[in-house]
Amino acid sequence: MDYKERIRTYILENILLGSTEKTFADDDSFLEKGLIDSTGILELVAFIEDEFGFDVADDELIPDNFDSVGRLAMYVQKKKGGAGR
Repeated sequence: MDYKERIRTYILENILLGSTEKTFADDDSFLEKGLIDSTGILELVAFIEDEFGFDVADDELIPDNFDSVGRLAMYVQKKKGGAGR
């Protein structure tokens, strides 16, 4: 399972609680689409740290890294040293 798929699965199962009413593309903004609120972002940070084995620094918690599945997957890939999965 690649980064995007793992992130999407987590969001669908744990933040959106399996809701089929909300759909989103990899480049859809979490905030603009109302998918994830500030508490959800904190949950997402905890997931990223646990799932991928690194700490998210406070200055990395910005929309460029955390506002879509695609941006988040690129951030994880960069932190993991360019590994694709």
